[in-house]
Amino acid sequence: MSCIADYLKCQPQFSSKNLIRLRLEQQAAGWLEQSTVQSLFALAPEWRVVDSTINLNGADLAKQLHLAAQHLHDNGLIQGWRHENYGVCVENIVDEVDFTKPICALERASFRRFGLVSRAVHINAYYPDGSICLGRRAKTKSIDPYLLDNMAAGGIPIDEDIHDCAIRELFEEAGVPHAIAKDIQLINTVRVQRNEIDGTHDEVLYCFDLALPEHFQPQNQDGEVAAFYRFTPTEVSEKLSEMTWDAGRVTAEYLLRHGWR
Repeated sequence: MSCIADYLKCQPQFSSKNLIRLRLEQQAAGWLEQSTVQSLFALAPEWRVVDSTINLNGADLAKQLHLAAQHLHDNGLIQGWRHENYGVCVENIVDEVDFTKPICALERASFRRFGLVSRAVHINAYYPDGSICLGRRAKTKSIDPYLLDNMAAGGIPIDEDIHDCAIRELFEEAGVPHAIAKDIQLINTVRVQRNEIDGTHDEVLYCFDLALPEHFQPQNQDGEVAAFYRFTPTEVSEKLSEMTWDAGRVTAEYLLRHGWR
């Protein structure tokens, strides 16, 4: 078996064992740990468990979620407050998420603690000789500091277009001008779900490819990337275990699409 196949086989999986299902307006939305539920029930009686489920309803749903997130943050259960909102979306009966109709907006740092579905863009950037550009996350990142990542990647805030988000992230993280970034190609989407120390990571990844000019040198603009590297596909395949799980998944699938095993 190839190192890429071995790596993908080792990707973490999700288990709902001992988790409480969070429903919003009777529709599946997220997952909560027992300790989180205990903390929230002390905040408000609405956070009560019935048949291993918490169901929130009503016109003040957005306010309930906001107060709950602030409560968990104040008690140390949510770290890395970003002052940036994601859209809270729910699943239908076939586990599909409609991102066009978010129920409300909520601080992005709270999504794992509530097990809500988030969205992100990841860009595989490559040079004419086939080499691939990877970035190393800054040590100050609240999640996965100093691990290798795609040249640019980032969460999609509520009301931002997917392509616009990718182009913005390319400039903020790697200094890619619009004249180059506009040629990104959306290749596929991947949903990843796993148990994390700070809750449930459930995210839809929009995977883009971008051809870079031969002499382009990425330069970070926002302090979130410590360094950039230009690796051959073989070198990248050997470094998958040094990447974040999401970036590694996106990169591994890129390598497979281009014939690397």
